[in-house]
Amino acid sequence: MSGLRTRLGRDLARARARVLALTDIDDAELTAQHSPLMSPLVWDLAHIANQEERWLLRAAGGQGGVRPDVDDLYDAFRHPRADRPALPLLGPAEARGYAAEVRARAADVLAQCAFDTDLTRDGFVFAMSVQHEVQHAETMLATHQLRAGSPVLDAPPPPRRAEPPAAEEVLIPGGEFEMGTSTDPWALDNERAAHRVYVPAFAIDAVPVTNGRYLEFLADGGYARRELWSPEGWVHREQAGLEAPQFWTRDDSGTWWRRRFGAVVPLDPDEPVVHVCFHEAEAFARWAGRRLPSEAEWEKAARWDPLTGASRRYPWGNEEPTEAHANLGQRHLEPAVVGTYPAGASRLGVHQLIGDVWEWTASGFEPYPGFTAFPYREYSEVFFGGDFRVLRGGSFGTDPAACRGTFRNWDLPIRRQIFAGFRCARDVPDV
Repeated sequence: MSGLRTRLGRDLARARARVLALTDIDDAELTAQHSPLMSPLVWDLAHIANQEERWLLRAAGGQGGVRPDVDDLYDAFRHPRADRPALPLLGPAEARGYAAEVRARAADVLAQCAFDTDLTRDGFVFAMSVQHEVQHAETMLATHQLRAGSPVLDAPPPPRRAEPPAAEEVLIPGGEFEMGTSTDPWALDNERAAHRVYVPAFAIDAVPVTNGRYLEFLADGGYARRELWSPEGWVHREQAGLEAPQFWTRDDSGTWWRRRFGAVVPLDPDEPVVHVCFHEAEAFARWAGRRLPSEAEWEKAARWDPLTGASRRYPWGNEEPTEAHANLGQRHLEPAVVGTYPAGASRLGVHQLIGDVWEWTASGFEPYPGFTAFPYREYSEVFFGGDFRVLRGGSFGTDPAACRGTFRNWDLPIRRQIFAGFRCARDVPDV
């Protein structure tokens, strides 16, 4: 048990260090709402503490908790993000103190836990808390991207590989593979249960669509050609006035730039395009004579090993991601150029499926066969069957704890503040 406790303690500490770094800014910045799409950063900080109090102190530790009086304030389903600034939220100092006190008590619960209940077995509830916190850390990073003013975050650039993969696309043979998981002890409920899925043969881009390729779509009038857009996508394009990915600007000379966490930088043609919504991705794919991959296609390309017929935890195998495999964990505050992480490629040669940018798929968010909500309905079940589209793979802002070959993200098809890009696929004769 000591090894499990050590790992969980390390993961909890890493998650908290990132949250504290994102909130190490002026109080006025913490309490401001930088976009109606996002909460004030101070709300996220206290919400993380409240969720940890509910699950680690009360549910796992059997304790009375620290601040049950604030449960309503930090219930994400009771208060839409746009309304949260008007709530009597804890101030920055009080929120920091609350988070610190809950974490100190959670450490005691971890030290004494027998890991002998459905909630605690294999450390699940602690891993769930880690994943919740790092998911909010990525949301908080998106808030930083939306804020106005000079930069307050800094990180070194990612490494740069000189040459992209030689092949532009990879053929994935038709056949069954195992999708989802029934054995990963820290997988969340929507990743379960493992089930066999037949996927016809298809081809998928070897790398995500780049800025340079997306510029070709713009130059060819992609945003003005109604035939490239779905009816819903065209309505949104017109209503929202979409003309380019979010945070892109073009100067009088015709040069494109993008704003990145308060700094305006030249657009790198070799980076994956980011901050595009599902409708933009779908229109590009149609322009290119292709389509977005289904969720099952994406997962087969990422996990299926043609040598063994088994599904691996990550494209490169079952070992945990390292800095050689993927751009994760907010080590770098931008995507790496395509081809930078050859060690992270799948067995068939599909690159950068993990990290850099979340990838839109064509699939709606639905439960797998045998789905059971655990430990609460509000994580997944309440979102099934709506307009949400599934995203896969994680971004540069995603922590390794919330990123694996089975991990499922979802959002509305109009959202662009998330660190999302895409790659394309096409049908091929079954092989």
